Amino acid sequence: MIRNDALDLLPVRHAVPELLTALDERGTAVLHAPPGTGKTTLVPLALAGLIGDGPERRVLVAEPRRMAVRAAARRMAWLLGEEVGGAVGFSVRGERRAGPGTRVEVVTTGLLLQRLQRDPELAGVDTVLLDECHERHLDADTALAFLVDVRATLRPELGLIAASATSDAAAWAELLTVLDGSGPAPVVWAEGQGHGSAIHFAPPPAGVRPAHGTWVDPALLRHVAGTVREALERHEGDLLCFLPGTGEIARTAGLLADLDAEVLQLHGRAPASVQDAVLRGGGPGGRRRVVLTTSVAESSLTVPGVRIVVDSGLSREPRMDHARGLGSLATVPVSAAVATQRAGRAGREAFGTVYRCWSTAEDGRLARFPAPEIRVADLTDFALRTACWGDPSASGLALLDPPPAGAMAAARQVLTAIGAVDEEGRATERGVRMSRLGLHPRLGRALLDGAPEVGARRAAEVVALLSEEPPREYGDDLAAAWREARRGADGYGARWKAEVRRLERSAAEAAGGAAGSGGSGAAAGAGDQDAVAGLVTALAFPERVARAREQGGCLMVSGTGARLAEGSGLRSAPWLAVAVADRTVQSAVARVRLAAVVDEAVARRAAGHLLRSGEEVRWEDGDVVARSVERLGAVELTVRPLRDAADPELVRAALLDGLRREGTGLLRWSREAVELRSRLAFLHRVLGEPWPDVSEEALLGRAAEWLEPELSRARRRADLGRIDAGEGLRRLLPWATGEAGRLDELAPERIEVPSGSRIRVEYGGERPVLAVKLQEMFGLARTPRVAGIPVLVHLLSPAGRPAAVTSDLASFWREGYRAVRAELRGRYPKHPWPEDPSAAEPTRHTSARLRRER
Repeated sequence: MIRNDALDLLPVRHAVPELLTALDERGTAVLHAPPGTGKTTLVPLALAGLIGDGPERRVLVAEPRRMAVRAAARRMAWLLGEEVGGAVGFSVRGERRAGPGTRVEVVTTGLLLQRLQRDPELAGVDTVLLDECHERHLDADTALAFLVDVRATLRPELGLIAASATSDAAAWAELLTVLDGSGPAPVVWAEGQGHGSAIHFAPPPAGVRPAHGTWVDPALLRHVAGTVREALERHEGDLLCFLPGTGEIARTAGLLADLDAEVLQLHGRAPASVQDAVLRGGGPGGRRRVVLTTSVAESSLTVPGVRIVVDSGLSREPRMDHARGLGSLATVPVSAAVATQRAGRAGREAFGTVYRCWSTAEDGRLARFPAPEIRVADLTDFALRTACWGDPSASGLALLDPPPAGAMAAARQVLTAIGAVDEEGRATERGVRMSRLGLHPRLGRALLDGAPEVGARRAAEVVALLSEEPPREYGDDLAAAWREARRGADGYGARWKAEVRRLERSAAEAAGGAAGSGGSGAAAGAGDQDAVAGLVTALAFPERVARAREQGGCLMVSGTGARLAEGSGLRSAPWLAVAVADRTVQSAVARVRLAAVVDEAVARRAAGHLLRSGEEVRWEDGDVVARSVERLGAVELTVRPLRDAADPELVRAALLDGLRREGTGLLRWSREAVELRSRLAFLHRVLGEPWPDVSEEALLGRAAEWLEPELSRARRRADLGRIDAGEGLRRLLPWATGEAGRLDELAPERIEVPSGSRIRVEYGGERPVLAVKLQEMFGLARTPRVAGIPVLVHLLSPAGRPAAVTSDLASFWREGYRAVRAELRGRYPKHPWPEDPSAAEPTRHTSARLRRER
């Protein structure tokens, strides 16, 4: 019997008529409904005609998480007074409860994508409702883009609704532009009629450090636990506490172990019994409940009895280090939209209370929405899906955010290496099979290529371990974790076994039924779990095959350094296939979380596309090093030194690299060469072209030009030291224009002064400098010039010490000379000190000698 009393309490019911009209008239709509309005449970029933008087439709509802799928299906079936599997059913990976009479089927967005790839028309489906679009998961964005394409090309009658609790409705409406050319899709607003909640800010004490990577300051968790205790003392009802991950949930649960309440840990890996207990509500004996949860409870779920929410203010987002090929999770502050979504959990059944573990100032700085996953995540799976869809670049898809070019290039590189796409990025037949496995393409490759070697069963078992990382308590040895999962004593083991069955069937189907539980090859014949685990892991992550280094370190063939934990049993293995690793912002190397032992033969086979051999000549430790090297990516396998047999072009390139690293100081710089460089620098600065730029950067950029032919004859560092830099610089002079012949005219090495002396000009400063004894300049009224620029005259005493500096001799003779004369004539009485130096005879000698020479 339909529970109309419960349905009548859902505020979204008032928006249903407008939504149905929009769907009938325009074929698509955006439903904006605040948390707790019933959009996830009432709307699909109305769309299917299971309540109300609308026409019968078959409705597909896509949710971002498996827990939400089951919860939504159970809730809708309860509202109809039925069991799941009748009019309302669900499907998740490895489990389906739906039949011929099912009118509303709830699925994960990942499963919806698989169906679209197998059957783009979605035969038999009348309407698709994509729930929680605001979370911006990559699968949801992709599914929506594919559905828009389906409506435009194959099934214009397919109804499509994007439902969101907190999002930019106008942007979604523009994305879902209707086919009749009438503009954006209609936006239907459902008013929230929840019970409301009071918001309290509870910032942590000073000194709490910001989260980074997956690390969260224990002091923050102590503060969150203290806030939970305070909230329970001050308010009635059950409490929902949001934390970023399972590790923080476990640690906070430990801090609340003495609490007089039932403490439940809710996350994606929680056993089904725990999930069911949370969603049923009501603790044993009427005890209050504290539910510690990740983002899984932000949307699509109603946790009965909750009146209090404590929000840590943190969430986890995927990040991809494309340069190292490592994916990881980052702990980040929640967005304003997520904070609103979480707060909405408190006021769903009665007036609630929300404690936010951050300050009001921080609240004003929160990002408006969470970062779209397409901007930060690994796009390998996305790139394969779009290639199979026929749009390898995704440029023709309706996406709110385009995929970053660098991430797509990295994804295509991986897909090409595993044979999933061709050189143009188009999906191969092998790639299509991979896309239908419901796995990341890397794991699809491991399953397809591993099954013939070790048997479909064992390949499926290892791939199942790789698809959902085992609990940390299983350790970092994949083979040992495999044995632990086989024992199946926990919730992870149960999920793992179900996934193994699914993957074994998929492997057999992909191989045309040929793959059985046996398989061929040394690894399978020996029955060695270590070898099987290593081979399959290496097939999945060939760039992460790593050779051991000293002190528990290893080097992946991708070039990334990694380190095993102290006490790890894998430290003695010469080769590893790394399944899980992460790298913090502060660390130069990655931490190995899960790996399997392999040997060099497996490493060579799995990463064979990275196997290279040949001469390597490079600048290393200050000289040319020439070797014959066989390497697997960044890992050197065999090395043989070369001496005079190295390729001259490679030697020349290494010498140029050495010059770029260490500078032109490697060359021989005579005094004449240094002075020539200064003169040319002056002319380039004053006159510009065609006089060459002789700065360090410019000379290094043209090294291959001005250092030939000596550079091609050089073999080592010492040979560079024999190259005359001055001779090379003269090659840069503007000979072709004839200007080179004016070098001595425009920037002379020496200037003849009135005494007859030829004085060297220094060009190293901002202006040319002429340092000359004062008496030698008597009689000269105008300052000498070079390239039209007055030189800076440093006038020296008879002993060669600075006496005055001027760039205007005439002015100095009139105004400055008198003071200099008064100071110096007493020190040097034997030298001439005429009262009118501009009319005096220049001399290099004393007054007495000057008289004798007359």
